[in-house]
Amino acid sequence: MKLLVNSLLLFFGILVVESTTARPLSYAIWAANSAIARGQGNGLDSSGKPLVSYEHGELQWALRLLFERTKNQTYYDYIKTGVDNVVSANGTVGGGYSTTQFQLDPIRVGPTFLYLYERTKDEKYRVAADAFHNQLMFDQSRTAQGQFWHKKIYPNQGWLDGVYMGDIFYAAYTQAFQPNNVTAWDDITLQFTLMFENTIQKVATPNHTFSGLLYHGYDYSHTTVWADPDRGHSPEIWDRALGWYAMALVDVLSIIPTSHPGNAAILTILRMLAPRIAAAADPTSGVWWLVMTQPGRAKNYFESSGSAMFVYALLKAVRVGYVQDPDGTIVAAAKKAYRYMVNNWVVDNGDGTMNWLNTVQVGSLNTDGSFDYYVGVPTVVNDLKGLAAFALASIEFEHLTY
Repeated sequence: MKLLVNSLLLFFGILVVESTTARPLSYAIWAANSAIARGQGNGLDSSGKPLVSYEHGELQWALRLLFERTKNQTYYDYIKTGVDNVVSANGTVGGGYSTTQFQLDPIRVGPTFLYLYERTKDEKYRVAADAFHNQLMFDQSRTAQGQFWHKKIYPNQGWLDGVYMGDIFYAAYTQAFQPNNVTAWDDITLQFTLMFENTIQKVATPNHTFSGLLYHGYDYSHTTVWADPDRGHSPEIWDRALGWYAMALVDVLSIIPTSHPGNAAILTILRMLAPRIAAAADPTSGVWWLVMTQPGRAKNYFESSGSAMFVYALLKAVRVGYVQDPDGTIVAAAKKAYRYMVNNWVVDNGDGTMNWLNTVQVGSLNTDGSFDYYVGVPTVVNDLKGLAAFALASIEFEHLTY
């Protein structure tokens, strides 16, 4: 009977999150509907001009999952409208996209191009996807090892962010149009493994907590101001950069063929990192510090986008079977973090929408990559990078509920 009631509640968009606590909407639906009500992630900037944005691509991924779960046409229509705002009838990608900048961030919208092409067979989406693929194949600079530069203006730098931005699309495109292209699968695997090998924290350093996780990025040339003599990595582990990479791991494993050795290689990385991420959570709150290498330091704080990304990645990793959790430690960590998120970072506006708090506006390696830089960046209410991550985390949490 309880299962039947819960199923009916889900059908009508209602989720009982805890046995003693009810909210009018599932948090996933509430977050998504709030973003839609504010016009976020719709392929337009705040002034109404077309914009190709990785934040929009992140939200579109969440809306796609919600559409597949709820069959609510609103989510699909919003995805399609958002892409149609930046892709012309002949497939040209506008919205400020320029191949001369050679950056990975815009490529995050690419999986939505592929999704719409699969559903509609409209050639404009294929043409748009081809443009992004051509950038990766022919225009994007690489290090001598083969890692994509994050952007042209950052020579020889690989950032964790870039794996999420570029390589999920790269994998999805290969799956859709070149499934037997072993060279492409090798290359995708290389992007993940090079990033891991060049950024993993190998030793404890003065005034830094050792977690065995990944620094924000690295400079293969060792020429930028922050490049450490050890592999050129940046000085700090920043939560959202690691969050991007963690989400990329769990998302790409459903795309890269299990018959290709890259699947096992990426799975090995995930299985190493997942328990370490769970263990790095603050023991009291259950969520994660902005600068993970210096937990508890003055001016450091619990940051919401990275925390939501970790919850999504950890819960999905266990649910799908990528990571074993025999004693329930990983799921328990994710659930504790999720409870903190809904109790501290979700604000009911009283009008059917919610606000999302404590997402840091940006994190870049175009400065000195120092602790003071990261903690000096302001937080933003309803920053889409965090709100979309919370929707994704909620989708996974709600898999536990039902």
